[in-house]
Amino acid sequence: MVRVLIAEDMHLLRKALVALLDLEPDIEIVAELSSGSDIVPRAQELRPDVAVLDIDLPGMDGLTAAAELHTLVPECRTMMLTSLGRPGNLRRALAAHVSGFLLKDSSPDTLCSAIRAVAKGERVMDPQLVLAALDDEPQPLTPREREVLQLASQGEGAQQIAARLYLSAGTVRNYLTSVVTKLNARNRVDAIRIAREAGWL
Repeated sequence: MVRVLIAEDMHLLRKALVALLDLEPDIEIVAELSSGSDIVPRAQELRPDVAVLDIDLPGMDGLTAAAELHTLVPECRTMMLTSLGRPGNLRRALAAHVSGFLLKDSSPDTLCSAIRAVAKGERVMDPQLVLAALDDEPQPLTPREREVLQLASQGEGAQQIAARLYLSAGTVRNYLTSVVTKLNARNRVDAIRIAREAGWL
């Protein structure tokens, strides 16, 4: 019996997934959650074989939860089920030791087979996403630009970033301007969004 924890914040979709998986004789749903913050505590309590997680969850996103599960509940394998088919998300998932990555429009048979395969220790990745990740353009930012943008994404201003990196505030602003230009972003906030979606932050 494969014991599964599901985390999906859309109520209707979560209930549909539970109903679908309940039809399988060898799969048991041990928990259904709507918040990412509940994933690790419940997994530590219930020790499921597989956690099926949405990426975009309130409280804690699915990829962060997957990385924590890998450390704190290593026997629980994770599978991302997402509508966000961006190559950067696949790269982030691999870095978080995710075992499976499927789009939400996958067929029910594909989902059930993937859960069984992941429970056995296999990796299951959506082939279209893998191809997109391979074809994806190389990361355009320099290490220093990424470092500055990472600090900006944490809410730090130019003066604070400058103090932390031993740069002048003007140099920090120049780096941020360069990042906005390279990413064809509208502003700093847009640049942070683009970089996160691409998996560069």
